[in-house]
Amino acid sequence: MKASDIREQTREELEAKLNDIKKNLFNLKFQKAIGQLENTQAIGLMGKDIARLETLIREKELGINQDLEPKKTVRKKKIQAAKKTTAKKAGKKEDKKTKTSSESK
Repeated sequence: MKASDIREQTREELEAKLNDIKKNLFNLKFQKAIGQLENTQAIGLMGKDIARLETLIREKELGINQDLEPKKTVRKKKIQAAKKTTAKKAGKKEDKKTKTSSESK
């Protein structure tokens, strides 16, 4: 569940989704208590989803972040920059290798 997807929903929809997630969390905790829960990580993920929803509901109450667009990922730019630097380093290493092999002849 991404915050950018949730921001588009109304406050009533968010509260309904929050209640559903809280019910699911209760069921997961109950399953864990009786030893039937296989994926214990789901409890933590549900808790994070609850916190995310409560935060966005509160933002709507206060009227903040209404006009913000979701941030574009910076990760792609970082990956491209890392590839460029590794390519430059690889090019320098190849130059050194060719120089030493040509010098030894």
